[in-house]
Amino acid sequence: MNAQELSPERPGRVPPAIDTSVAHPARRYDYWLGGKDNFAADRESGDAIAAKFPAIRTAVVENRRFLRRAVSLLAGEAGVRQFLDVGTGLPTANNTHEVAQSIAPDSRIVYVDNDPLVLVHARALLTGSGTGATAYVDADLREPEKILDSPELRHTLDLNEPVALMLLAILHFIPEEDDPYAIVRRLAGALPSGSYLVVSHATSDYLPPDLVADISSGRHGQGRLRTRDEVSRFFAGLELVEPGVVPLAEWRAEDEPGPRPAAEETAMYAGVARIP
Repeated sequence: MNAQELSPERPGRVPPAIDTSVAHPARRYDYWLGGKDNFAADRESGDAIAAKFPAIRTAVVENRRFLRRAVSLLAGEAGVRQFLDVGTGLPTANNTHEVAQSIAPDSRIVYVDNDPLVLVHARALLTGSGTGATAYVDADLREPEKILDSPELRHTLDLNEPVALMLLAILHFIPEEDDPYAIVRRLAGALPSGSYLVVSHATSDYLPPDLVADISSGRHGQGRLRTRDEVSRFFAGLELVEPGVVPLAEWRAEDEPGPRPAAEETAMYAGVARIP
């Protein structure tokens, strides 16, 4: 089945593995970016959040810009040639492999997601350069052993060499009872010295209390907004790259067009750290 066949516009071809009645973060994100790979439940949830936080589309655009800046730094200055992108989302502009391979064509990327719609689009559209490689793993972030032991990852990445672990806009979907800090420690701990952890994370620090309560209610799916201190905990024991954990639109954004969005407009933190 190709990406066209697995389209919301052709509901008869959507496989039963996709529950179109429940909003999925990747498809809701696609809706905010103006994409077409989403369903009524995704749009309803997206509109409900946007009604209380109108800047949400600014936030998701800035998250993609942060991805570009972080991958550019790692593939360029840091010399990283391997990337593990968990919570890939639906393909759009400036995907991880496109940015990395535009700098280092031999870069190798493994994408991980738990939505069949994402995976079929990824396999159809996220094709790497001739000298590099891309692969795709069907797994949930809460399954670190499944990710690390997957044949696709083992065939594509050499875990004896540095890897950039990309966790963009995904950790806030992991509630405390699933121990997100332990998940990150397990994944980062499997990577050698010289690897990097890249995180962007939604925060409650800049949101109105009624929206925080709405998101925390679970009506938009499981998850938890976190404060700056709580986001910083994901980097415990690692070497933060300057400027540290900062509002998303401020992370190394000197060359971005201005004016830059205020912290309140993205309500996300971002950071990159080296694994010693």
